[in-house]
Amino acid sequence: MPRYVLALDQGTTSSRAILFDHEGRPRFSASREFKQYYPQPGWVEHDAVEIWQSQLGVAEKVLAEAQIGAEDLVALGITNQRETVVLWDRATGEPLHHAIVWQCRRTAAMCDRVRAEGFDRVLREKTGLVTDAYFSGTKIAWLLENVPGARARAQRGELACGTIDTWLIWNLTRGQVHVTDVSNASRTLLFNLHTLAWDPEILNYFAIPASLLPEVRPSGGVFGETQLFGAPLRMAGMAGDQQASLFGQQCFRKGMVKNTYGTGCFLLMNTGTEIPRSETGLLGTVAWGLEGRTEYALEGSVFIAGAAIQWLRDEMRLLNDAAESEALARSVPDTHGVYLVPAFVGLGAPHWDAYARGTITGITRGANRAHLVRAALESIAYQTREVVDAMARDSGIRPEVLRVDGGAARNDFLCQFQADLLGIPVERPAVTESTALGAAYLAGLGTGFWKDKQQLATHLHSGHRFSPGMDVARREELYAGWVRAVERAKGWAK
Repeated sequence: MPRYVLALDQGTTSSRAILFDHEGRPRFSASREFKQYYPQPGWVEHDAVEIWQSQLGVAEKVLAEAQIGAEDLVALGITNQRETVVLWDRATGEPLHHAIVWQCRRTAAMCDRVRAEGFDRVLREKTGLVTDAYFSGTKIAWLLENVPGARARAQRGELACGTIDTWLIWNLTRGQVHVTDVSNASRTLLFNLHTLAWDPEILNYFAIPASLLPEVRPSGGVFGETQLFGAPLRMAGMAGDQQASLFGQQCFRKGMVKNTYGTGCFLLMNTGTEIPRSETGLLGTVAWGLEGRTEYALEGSVFIAGAAIQWLRDEMRLLNDAAESEALARSVPDTHGVYLVPAFVGLGAPHWDAYARGTITGITRGANRAHLVRAALESIAYQTREVVDAMARDSGIRPEVLRVDGGAARNDFLCQFQADLLGIPVERPAVTESTALGAAYLAGLGTGFWKDKQQLATHLHSGHRFSPGMDVARREELYAGWVRAVERAKGWAK
């Protein structure tokens, strides 16, 4: 009998594959980083072919390490970096351009024009999103305008486009299936939350042919079969990484909240079947579609979180390994007044300033490497506090506890500082790979490996609980300094 679900977790800096057993435990895993491209300041690209090859490679590696074949798998689930887009030739499968990454700011001026024309109000009402270069729609429009011959070829039906989930499914099925799920579609700026379909008015505004886009399906259910692992294997679950994390953390009830500390930082609250509205700069998004029911979430998206630590490691060479950051942060009692605002690609929620840039304030002669590293870790918690405050104003609900996951959530210093800054406990599960687990759950539910969501509750493996211990006055003093630092980062590139 099949014993595992294979989850493919395609992230912003690495591709990962994890085998989960029937108890929801990760048994084998493999990951591989891939190259980041920065052709201009504020621009970010990936090689889509390298993404595919790295994802296929780690899947093959994890099966080899487990010494199993496709016949031992009940299903394959996919989760992915969300707003990153690829444009490719339907006949050859070759991309026409590097993938444009969700962090990329190249369409900021296009978004300015959209707002000047007042169409941002239409986008906000129909899609639940703000008009920002973060989302896929303006990236697709840019590709059609700037890749020679792309618009004419798209109109002739020769090209296909999609987010990374769509790109992976296309390659897994050798070009036979061109689909996405409702959670990923809801991140494109082209998808109507009310009709759950691509919106003709928006497509016409951006001059994007509907034939270019994938078919939209629920998050749970069979998307197709792949033959690449030696035997037919059903692909039966798919969701954008943050929605998959919400599912993996089992935030199934309205009002439940989780935060993922990855490349960026993403706080989501389940709003049930109610489409959320925000007055504070947060986003309305589809959480998942499952068993004939579509659920929604209120989201705060922070662009740079763990990526700030990677920057200290790779570009500044202040760290040999990201894991060193915790010991360095603990080696000093505070940041010596230093604040690092990691607005490397602008600021996301709740500011939405595409022209903000990274800023370090409060530097004095006594500041050293440890202070800067601590400031980078603290910046992740400060940005999360901004979103929690905005979410409380929008929903009227202030979470009693924050469930966390993602790579940076393994940092005890960060989790404790987060609890101190919010004044509520932070709970980290034993399995921090909630994103991949969510994809596995969706795939397993879609194929009967697990009976229902109630059965998944037996898989909640407790990890560590961080309780707040900071004096309220000190907490607010530190946060006030952060607010001042953010104001100095805004509008810099403009």
